Amino acid sequence: MLTGMTALQKELQKEFEKFVDKEIIPYADQFDEQGEIPRDMIGRFAQQGYLGAMIPEKYQGAGMDPVTFGLLCEEIGRGSISLLSLLTVHGMVAQAIEKWGSEIQKQTWLPKLAKGEVIGAFGLSEPDVGSDPKSVESIATVEDVFFRLNGHKKWISYGQMADIFLIIAQCGARPAAFLVTRDTPGFEVEPIQGMLGFRSAMLAQLHLTNCLIAQENLIGKIGFGFTHVAGTALDYGRYCIAWGCVGLGKACLEACLRYTGKRKQFGALLRKHQLIQHMIADMITEVKAARMLCLDAAYLKSAGDPETIMETSIAKYYASTMAFRAANHAVQIHGANGCCHEYPVQRFFRDAKITEIIEGSSQIQQIIIARHGYQNYLFGEKNK
Repeated sequence: MLTGMTALQKELQKEFEKFVDKEIIPYADQFDEQGEIPRDMIGRFAQQGYLGAMIPEKYQGAGMDPVTFGLLCEEIGRGSISLLSLLTVHGMVAQAIEKWGSEIQKQTWLPKLAKGEVIGAFGLSEPDVGSDPKSVESIATVEDVFFRLNGHKKWISYGQMADIFLIIAQCGARPAAFLVTRDTPGFEVEPIQGMLGFRSAMLAQLHLTNCLIAQENLIGKIGFGFTHVAGTALDYGRYCIAWGCVGLGKACLEACLRYTGKRKQFGALLRKHQLIQHMIADMITEVKAARMLCLDAAYLKSAGDPETIMETSIAKYYASTMAFRAANHAVQIHGANGCCHEYPVQRFFRDAKITEIIEGSSQIQQIIIARHGYQNYLFGEKNK
């Protein structure tokens, strides 16, 4: 249990934990093997209010504070980080609309997103553009009262089932963000199969061929597409994934504590072996450290402090690398059993690797964090 939580946050954390234990963990491996999340599972998510977790109550969302939302992400990440990816991309669309959309866009889409009547997905990555989103090759041209969209997006989580997509494209050499519905003529979805991890995140490629998009589907202004709209979405996505990685690390730890308490080698339980204890100690310490970094970002978000963007990058960087180290230890501790489908640690390992890539790779986070450090040193306290 975390210190400093309100009574309501403690109560909600227990509710999240019970939901995950009952509704997600028993089926997570099945979801992974089938490569999809059933619609009824998403329906239960919607009934719990999770799809509208951070959407304001006036738009029929749950209006969770950042700490409570983080606790939710941690628990879902403990159960299935592929399923957390739904909460991530769906929320990225909602957050972009809430911050940069018109009131008509908010009234139209936020209640539907909150209730799960439509599922959202974020369309930024392309076949030749991943970590350099300012170089997107999708093009939007102005034609009377429409924008004509042409492009190709790839690695889109929940693209196979989403109803509305936030698409980033270049419009006159300036980035712009558009809402594109699935039924738009010229819009095609191609499923992606055989991924290393996040197998049930229902990834897809999107093909946009002469899609006519009404002007009222432009989010914000032309030129705001990356720095403002996508920036808001990515900050939310990193925050969500960072907390989810804490949950994934916790899942690795719990699996190892169970296994080492039952498995014997050389006449003694694994938990009695000192080298096993070293790995367990590292996992315990690093999970706690990642959670504290996430809490730091959460408190800054609650206070509206702009430093939360940098702290979220730090939290995402550390938590994702922690999750992979924990998953690596988990597989090693389980030995050959850790490499077969009978134990979930093989899924943890595959999923953990993906967390180091999505919403800005670990290397991109290192660049962002280092640049911030240099700016503080060169232009901050050291020069006063």
